[in-house]
Amino acid sequence: MNVWDDLTGQADAIAIFRAAAERPTVSAAGTVGSGTAPGETAASAPGSSMTHAWLITGPPGSGRSNLAFAFATALLSPGTPEGDESARRLVDARTHPDLIVLSTEGVIIKMDSVKEAVKRSQYSPSVGRYRVIVVEDADRMVERTSNVLLKALEEPPERTVWILCAPSEADLLPTIRSRVRSVRLRVPSIDDVAALLVARDGVDLATAERAAREAQSHIGMARRLATNPEARARREETLRAALGIRGVSAAVNAAARLLAIAGDDAKAITLERDATEREGVLRSLGVEPGQSVPPGLRGQIKALEDDQKRRATRSLRDGIDRILVDLTSLYRDVIMVQLGREQSVINRELLSEVRGAGTVCQPTATLATLDAIALARQRIESNVAPALALEAMLVSAIRR
Repeated sequence: MNVWDDLTGQADAIAIFRAAAERPTVSAAGTVGSGTAPGETAASAPGSSMTHAWLITGPPGSGRSNLAFAFATALLSPGTPEGDESARRLVDARTHPDLIVLSTEGVIIKMDSVKEAVKRSQYSPSVGRYRVIVVEDADRMVERTSNVLLKALEEPPERTVWILCAPSEADLLPTIRSRVRSVRLRVPSIDDVAALLVARDGVDLATAERAAREAQSHIGMARRLATNPEARARREETLRAALGIRGVSAAVNAAARLLAIAGDDAKAITLERDATEREGVLRSLGVEPGQSVPPGLRGQIKALEDDQKRRATRSLRDGIDRILVDLTSLYRDVIMVQLGREQSVINRELLSEVRGAGTVCQPTATLATLDAIALARQRIESNVAPALALEAMLVSAIRR
């Protein structure tokens, strides 16, 4: 199995990166060393060209990070764009000596993390052809942090490759966009995502198709829905809670319940990971299970706990946003039913309830609810208290 097999619905992008992984080392100026006309820059290089900085854009769930790490594996594998198995294992564990990863486990990417990555990007590769830095969710950098990254992109070392991921080019500074080569991903089809779940995770076809449909082709969310019955139950409870709102008090109660569901979902995602992470750190520090942590090591454990708390905050925000995305799919279904387009309903298992919701209001009211959901997402992103944003949004969803 090669490194590209776990990707789906992105044949054009895969072809670009596979060809680039076969190319010679890029020059320090970002121009391509071989097979490129003199003066040709990264922005103007042809499809098979290799360059020092890439930007992978696409909607959430399109597989930006998966493609970034597949490309990183191909670059770090000796002599093959298909990905060496040992390099793949190291990249999957994020322990390859020539790989640096900037991820948004907190709300934003911190400046200190970017400075450290920029510093390490100046080193020559230890064992491979390149040193590769992957920046997940590069849009989650404030402007002054982006400017630190910009300086590294302006004067790249010869054998360092940056791979940035973001929803769209517009989410990054124009000066950064001008120094990277962009590759846009499309939303994979439901059939593509379902086929991936069947092949990779051993899910039966019916469950895979339902998960892909309800996740709206978001690969990561589809996998979670397909393999986690509790996640499926929480999603269904969310939709039924919204459909049952008949007054203001019910809207307030539903908002509280949705927050609780988001919290449960966030805990389910982070709890197991936190425990495994803590156990690994203690083992690396020489502390046996059940043994008290020596005073001299407590600072490192405290730093780990602080990182986990920041990650939990991010996970809760993501959980709330997932709920709002699910509610968007629900009211989109309502308006489809109102317009006589039942064949395009996403939440088919709730079709009878969706039909009932569509009979008690006009399409204009459903559109107003969709607008309220979009506004709630903007408000929460702007640090409005989630409970208040959800209450205001759910008042618009009252159906008598």
